[in-house]
Amino acid sequence: MKHVSLLGSTGSIGRQTLDICARFPAELQVAALAGGSNVELLAAQALEFRPRLVAVADESKYAQLKELLGAAAADMEVLAGEAGVIACAEAAEADIVLGAISGVAGLKPVLAALQQGKDIALANKEVLVAGGQLVMPLAKEKNAALLPVDSEHSAIFQCLQGEVKPQKLWLTCSGGPFWEYPAEQLPHVTPEMALRHPNWSMGAKITIDSATLVNKGLEVIEAHWLFDMDYDDIEVLVHRQSIVHSLVSFADASVKAQLGLPDMRTPIQYALLYPNRPENALPKLDLTTTPPLTFVKPDTDRFPGLRLAYEAGRRGSGATVAFNAANEALVHAFLRKEISFGTITDGLSAVMSRDWPALAADLDTVVALDAEARELAARFTKGGKL
Repeated sequence: MKHVSLLGSTGSIGRQTLDICARFPAELQVAALAGGSNVELLAAQALEFRPRLVAVADESKYAQLKELLGAAAADMEVLAGEAGVIACAEAAEADIVLGAISGVAGLKPVLAALQQGKDIALANKEVLVAGGQLVMPLAKEKNAALLPVDSEHSAIFQCLQGEVKPQKLWLTCSGGPFWEYPAEQLPHVTPEMALRHPNWSMGAKITIDSATLVNKGLEVIEAHWLFDMDYDDIEVLVHRQSIVHSLVSFADASVKAQLGLPDMRTPIQYALLYPNRPENALPKLDLTTTPPLTFVKPDTDRFPGLRLAYEAGRRGSGATVAFNAANEALVHAFLRKEISFGTITDGLSAVMSRDWPALAADLDTVVALDAEARELAARFTKGGKL
């Protein structure tokens, strides 16, 4: 039996994680739940899974959460705010913490869990994009496992079991909804259009990142930290069918790939139950009925966000903190219809033209650089230049 603390339980990954927990009640027990502001869903989850700890990040929703829990609250510790989320990350009962809080907000709880020696199932790539230089040494010091949940990184992790270090990693991506869209029409893309991903069902922010290909750039930086690979040895392939989730190649010219249907529950299950692979009732891949599998190089002229991510990674952790923060701010501005689709990467380019330190050596520096990049992005959003 593994006891799971789930951070970000009301988001897309969180909901799918609880689906896996419900499918394996003898193997997985929910010890703690932390959600953002959707207290109705958080309360329903807590009433179903009965964790000892439940926390809502939005402190203004604490009283409402208590009311929704009713008499059941007497058997739970109900918390709020960042302190409540961190308490869930540190929960003594938890054997593994699944980090699915969107954005850089997930960094502090993951660091807190690692300080307690917890294994981490990591679904939030921004944790390593902004804090890989903090997370990886701490995980090594505490002898804690980092188990990737992103489908691409899970695929690589699976391909590397029992293997020597690869020569190259190949991250695949669908190309998003606008891969073949006329370039002159991209400025007219609306949030509603960008949220219609062709293959995956995901949260709003990651879906927009997939449309700009920034998501793949964030995954390149995450792969650099997870697998200790140089950026020159990490490449991206556009694979429209989303069946091959990533590949690794070795010095002897062998290539290994992991295939499966585009369903995040598969990598979630693998991370939570690793190294076991119990049978489940999820849909199975039938290669005789899939369309032909195709692979092409990404177009970084039409989708410069990927190129900017590589440049940030090579510049160092200060630049990747800024890249991540500016992107979060610009994506949310686009979702609020304050800027156009193309302005997301225009703003990223403007923010990244500034000098950023090569190293964000501690959490205070990460927080300061994050705030500075967000402010620059906000200025760009309002005035179109810096």
